[in-house]
Amino acid sequence: MIKVAIIGASGYTGSESIKILLNHSKAKLTYLTALPEECGAVEEIFPQFKGRCPLEIEPLDIKKLAEKADVALCCLPHKVSMGFVPILLDAGLKVVDFSADYRIRDVAAYEKYYVKHTDTKNLKHAAFGLPELFRDEIKNARLVANPGCYPTGASLAIAPLLKKGLVETDMIIVSSVTGASGAGKNPSDKFHFPNMNENLFAYGIGTHRHMPEIEQIMSEVSGQHTTVLFQPHVGPFDRGIISTVYCKPKEKLDTKQLDKLYCDFYADEPFVQVCKNAPGVKDVAGTNYCHVFPAYAKDMYVCFSAIDNLVKGASGQAIQNMNIIFGLDETLGLK
Repeated sequence: MIKVAIIGASGYTGSESIKILLNHSKAKLTYLTALPEECGAVEEIFPQFKGRCPLEIEPLDIKKLAEKADVALCCLPHKVSMGFVPILLDAGLKVVDFSADYRIRDVAAYEKYYVKHTDTKNLKHAAFGLPELFRDEIKNARLVANPGCYPTGASLAIAPLLKKGLVETDMIIVSSVTGASGAGKNPSDKFHFPNMNENLFAYGIGTHRHMPEIEQIMSEVSGQHTTVLFQPHVGPFDRGIISTVYCKPKEKLDTKQLDKLYCDFYADEPFVQVCKNAPGVKDVAGTNYCHVFPAYAKDMYVCFSAIDNLVKGASGQAIQNMNIIFGLDETLGLK
């Protein structure tokens, strides 16, 4: 039985991880931690777990965590995470990190969009945790960088075309819409109910932090430098991401050929399903599935994906990665 600790258990991704792990047959929650002001009985902080999770969320004690756990799910924001990950690794734990701190291999690119990096040593050895594209890299890793939610959906939407070299890589456009939970649990004016209700708005125009991550994934899959213009939006729903990816074809495939390409590419992937029509967020809400649909229109490939930003875009994918690094069936706890 794998013993699992969650650091930052009081947030959205923490609660989602708890929910999944309570249904995992070969993993057991043994230690939960958060900031002192966010600590207390799990069933009081998250009433949905009343009678199901007897643990307390406690202030972090690294020694106690190392004694109680084999792996840590690090649900912390960027900058904060890289202050803890080296300590966890030195204590002998395996780590799945939810922040951006270990995703972007180019330190200069990371520092342009985030902050100065203080753990480049471990950055070099971190596996990028998108199993459908980098499973072999994940298998033997001690540190897995869980991908961002937007990069997950966008990359899976277009990966088969990139892998086969069927699209131009000089300018790919990604337009995505996420639910309000994508902003995290801390309240703000923009995400106050009267502002979000019946509203839809763009943000991070040309500057969103997930853009270099998307470019990195697509460049690795295509085998050549890939330029991406990424534009995110927020819509008045709780959870989910719809991504639409536009790209110029090098070679035109008809509907049957596109469908075969995608079905063959994802044939052995338990969590990617190729659809006959454009997917919706309700189709995947609460699941670790990614629904994809490729199309050809106006001399462009237009590829769609839908994921739950808190599951396949965060906690579910992290537990999928955890399963892989411990040699388990990667669907455990997720179906």
